[in-house]
Amino acid sequence: MIGMEKKTVLCVDDSPTIRKLVHKALEPEGYEVVDAANGKEALDISDGRHIDFFLVDVNMPVMDGFQFAERLKNRDSGATVPVVFLTTESGSDKKQRGKELGVRGWIVKPFEATSLVKLVSMLTG
Repeated sequence: MIGMEKKTVLCVDDSPTIRKLVHKALEPEGYEVVDAANGKEALDISDGRHIDFFLVDVNMPVMDGFQFAERLKNRDSGATVPVVFLTTESGSDKKQRGKELGVRGWIVKPFEATSLVKLVSMLTG
């Protein structure tokens, strides 16, 4: 990524362990990773800075992934930024609900670092 601007990924997960694993996977590939512990915190962070990609857990306190995706979709600045859910949830009803909210991908925990990097790279192009 020499000469290119770093892409910023906002990792939204209430688990510090998962956030740490995301940092380990993406930072060596040249991404800047910013953390939020829930959807509300993520919305607050994304208000003040440019985000290229949202990696979001579904089950979190305060504001869950679905609520976050819905609020983001209704913002001018966030409607075009890719959102991918990183979650233990894999039910087709939840995936359908995510799709309706514009969620672009679904990664089930535990995740493979190489798969995550490929997906982020593809969606941030």
